[in-house]
Amino acid sequence: MHIGVIGATGTIGSRVVTEALGRGHVVTAFSRDASRIEESRPNVTWASVDVLDAASIAAVLPGLDVLISGFQPGNAAKDMADTLQRSIADPTVHTTAARALLKALESHPRTRLIVIGGAGSLEVEPGVALADSGEHLYRTLDEVGLPREYAAAVRGARDGLNVLRTSNRLWTYFSPAEDIAPGERTGRFRIGGDQAVRDADGRSRVSAEDAAVALIDEVELPRFVQRRFTIGY
Repeated sequence: MHIGVIGATGTIGSRVVTEALGRGHVVTAFSRDASRIEESRPNVTWASVDVLDAASIAAVLPGLDVLISGFQPGNAAKDMADTLQRSIADPTVHTTAARALLKALESHPRTRLIVIGGAGSLEVEPGVALADSGEHLYRTLDEVGLPREYAAAVRGARDGLNVLRTSNRLWTYFSPAEDIAPGERTGRFRIGGDQAVRDADGRSRVSAEDAAVALIDEVELPRFVQRRFTIGY
């Protein structure tokens, strides 16, 4: 398959590229400025795209079977502080990106869209998202080492999911575990829907490598079209 990956230099996006290539797929990797990328692996090409501009996205869709968006403000893989600052300053950026992606798909309705979102839209109880849980949200941010001001960005990402939920396009939303970081590719994890998957100690955690496995699994065998899913150990 031909897979496009927006945010291909990011923590999850870069691992999605590697996972896809390892399974024999062809990848077009997108970043804001692809001219700076040095790439020697076969079956991957780099291109620039503006995820906030529907016309820019539509221009790169021809030939793609699936577009995976791992967009984040800034470059979290290299400057997490900048990404946090940008995310807090403009939490509406996620809804802007969601609308641009959906608008672009109007001219390519058969292209699947997979959006890598956040864990904040996962439910802590039926009908109540972590993003709306008050002190529960603050405790979670404390546990994963994020400032409490980041709650605004968590709610913004939740709003991005709600934009997708109004669409009849072939979208899928992936909420990683609350605690996600570079680690080991085990290929062993559990899959959930709207509630976080927790281990025996009550932790919602997964490696970025296993998140990439789950995402390419969904590319190859769609199970969550017009739905959200999550994973955890």
